[in-house]
Amino acid sequence: MPVSGRYLEVTYRDGAPLAAYLYLARRQGDTCARTEKVEDGLIVDFDEDGQPIGVEITEPSLIETDVVNDVLERLGLARLSPEELAPVRDARTP
Repeated sequence: MPVSGRYLEVTYRDGAPLAAYLYLARRQGDTCARTEKVEDGLIVDFDEDGQPIGVEITEPSLIETDVVNDVLERLGLARLSPEELAPVRDARTP
């Protein structure tokens, strides 16, 4: 049973997003046992049971919401709302 919900953490340098991590629902104590590159700039972390626990966004300035949502759908997870990726999108808007 998940004990934490989905949330986005963004790391910035000089006001621009440097990296981001989308934490997915997970059980307390779940850790990454395997990673898989699924798109350019997106890596999914899986726990020891093969459940996705997070999405590493290694190139946040290039990632669009639709690309992340395609990955989430392939994993059988709910799509993001535009607001959930707003911290990344808004930081790169001049």
